Amino acid sequence: MNTTHRIAIFPGTFDPLTLGHLDLIDRGKDLFDELIVAVGVNPDKTPLLSVEQRIDLIEHVIKPYPNVGLLTYTGLTVNFAKQVGATVMLRGLRDDTDLPMETALAQTNRAISEIETLFLLPAPGYAFIHSSLVRQIHLHGGDVSALVPPHVRDVLKQKG
Repeated sequence: MNTTHRIAIFPGTFDPLTLGHLDLIDRGKDLFDELIVAVGVNPDKTPLLSVEQRIDLIEHVIKPYPNVGLLTYTGLTVNFAKQVGATVMLRGLRDDTDLPMETALAQTNRAISEIETLFLLPAPGYAFIHSSLVRQIHLHGGDVSALVPPHVRDVLKQKG
């Protein structure tokens, strides 16, 4: 009998949370005993949404999932993974343009920390969604309803 508690992290900035992120969280929760959505905080970047807003939005989506947690971190993602006891990093691969960078990152992470990376392809309807695209559409007054959960859309509308 295997009694190992499998912990994975799903790291990102989630600025903003998209339907693609939600798809990976929903599917990733079934693959591990515990999935931690890890919000990376980079003090050198100016995000559209504050860390607090991103946390609130993610908490709203993960509420129904008892094995999904939420934490923020700074610094190297692999160091954070070690701190929380994660052995796997969950990453999405949207298309073949993501593959070279994600492969290099996964191999580097494995070399410096022995953490495994599990790639999931998003559901076909979400493969084109990028947070940066959502931000750009929002900042130019476009409708992001088809790209983000309704509560994210509402926060973005309030933000103006």
